[in-house]
Amino acid sequence: MTSAHLPLQNRVLPTGEIVSDPARGTFTGNRGILPFDARKLGTSRWKHPHWIICTLTHPKGRYHGPQPTRGWTPLFFLDEAVGLAAGHRPCAYCRPKAYKSFVQAWRQATGERVLHKEMDRVLHANRVTPSREQVRHIHPLHELPTGAMIVWRDQPHLVLPKTLAPYAPHGYGPHLPRPQEEVTVLTPAPTIAVLRAGYRPKWHETAEN
Repeated sequence: MTSAHLPLQNRVLPTGEIVSDPARGTFTGNRGILPFDARKLGTSRWKHPHWIICTLTHPKGRYHGPQPTRGWTPLFFLDEAVGLAAGHRPCAYCRPKAYKSFVQAWRQATGERVLHKEMDRVLHANRVTPSREQVRHIHPLHELPTGAMIVWRDQPHLVLPKTLAPYAPHGYGPHLPRPQEEVTVLTPAPTIAVLRAGYRPKWHETAEN
């Protein structure tokens, strides 16, 4: 396969990595304009702290292509749970209902009324370190809310009410029983609080199996 036919490096994993993968996601997202060189990203992984999760289709039907010179570079997630784990939050423009629900859950979790800029400031401090590594934390699995993403047995998993669903770029594998132990949490701590307050992300159809 020639480089011209390789998939762009625009698929976001729950671990925060951005990789080349032919599988397409159910959501796209925005971190600003991220330039490509030979279909690979440069050193930049964001241009601003306002990381959002968007619908695949623009509300007004606009499309500026996968490698825009102006606008924003589309990134892709298997589902919203992956986007949240990678540090994004719902877009207020194309997903107003989800954004409103996220803000309400944030308020319930923190007791604070915040605008998106303040949420993004808090999220940014809890999603990447100054050296650009993903912020992770350890927590007992039984205390984690549905929709969180964790690492268990060296693989990302989606936390469901009674099971875990192992993640892969094309979808989730067969469900596994939830173990009673501490695990590494990928979803940022503020978003865990939002999930605990009742926000439910949309997940891929394979998570229902």
